[in-house]
Amino acid sequence: MAAPRVPCNIGDAVSDIDTPALLVDLDKLEENLKTMPRSLEKYGNVKIRPHAKSHKCPTLARLQVAQGAVGVCVQKVTEAEAMVHGGIQDILVTNEIVSRSKLARLVSLARHATVSIVVDSQQNVRDLSDAARTMDVDIGVLVDVNVGMPRCGVLPGPEVAQLANLITSLPNLTFKGLHCYQGMNQHIRKAEDRAEATAKAVENATTALKVLEEAGIQCDYVTGGGTGTYLHEASSGVFTEVQPGSYVFMDVDYGKNLGEDGQPVHQFQQSLYVMATVQSVPSEGNRAVVDAGMKAVSVDSGVPLIHPNGDIVYHNGGDEHGVLVPPGDYKIGDQVWLVPGHCDPTVNLYDWLVGVREGRVEAMWPIAGRGPGV
Repeated sequence: MAAPRVPCNIGDAVSDIDTPALLVDLDKLEENLKTMPRSLEKYGNVKIRPHAKSHKCPTLARLQVAQGAVGVCVQKVTEAEAMVHGGIQDILVTNEIVSRSKLARLVSLARHATVSIVVDSQQNVRDLSDAARTMDVDIGVLVDVNVGMPRCGVLPGPEVAQLANLITSLPNLTFKGLHCYQGMNQHIRKAEDRAEATAKAVENATTALKVLEEAGIQCDYVTGGGTGTYLHEASSGVFTEVQPGSYVFMDVDYGKNLGEDGQPVHQFQQSLYVMATVQSVPSEGNRAVVDAGMKAVSVDSGVPLIHPNGDIVYHNGGDEHGVLVPPGDYKIGDQVWLVPGHCDPTVNLYDWLVGVREGRVEAMWPIAGRGPGV
């Protein structure tokens, strides 16, 4: 299999990058990396474990660790492998991994790094113990608690203690704590509504902790939260760790969130772009067409914005095309910078993250954890 083709080389002018390409503004990225730990300074005991599903890039994960992150979260075994092979020493898989083949791959990583995972079923716990015992490694295990998002996780009741007791009783497993993530809260638009919704998630996490306490099970680790709510979890006195991911890049969807002042949130800067090229300006004069369609930018959370031409609207033109209406002053061959609607799945479409600064390519980072997540 041929190696992924690179869209450019370090030192190239931005204008020479083959498109569509995934770009990151390094100045803005570096500021976002610094802003996150500064924002948590007054919550000194709360750790940062960024979610690497946003970038799937070990190089960027190492930059996060350099800024104080204790490790990273991942969703898939593919992402975990990419992070460990890329030098990250502490991995939390915030997703249920159930097939025996994937469990074998996952626990093998514990020979090289600290590996933890979430569970919500007794069978998964037993299978995980069998895999870890076969490989002669130890795995940290968290009970995945449904704190309000109807996806994975057990309700904050007796099943929390039942799972914790089972984890404790089986070989090669260590009960580590609770995973209490509420993803739907991240994109609630009004600040007061986000705060109210997160308070309910915190209440459910508190209930789960009380269940463990009543069962005589000590729990000193509660992790969760995302870019939209992490300050609420951090200030709750319940969460000991937060998992923001998108803050490094941001996207159109997060840009719709409002702060306490009623204005769009501006704590983190937009650093991620898809660069496209105008390939057609039909004679009717009512549109320009770029070479970035659904193969180049995710539209699950809405279409991208045109930067900096907010009066021009991107329309989905199919797999390979985006249609800009009106065409503005764009001419064939012009480059267009698109702000992705949703950063995570857009990143997943690319092999390379191109770091740019002052009109030049400064870095080329492989997105080693991309793909469907096998």
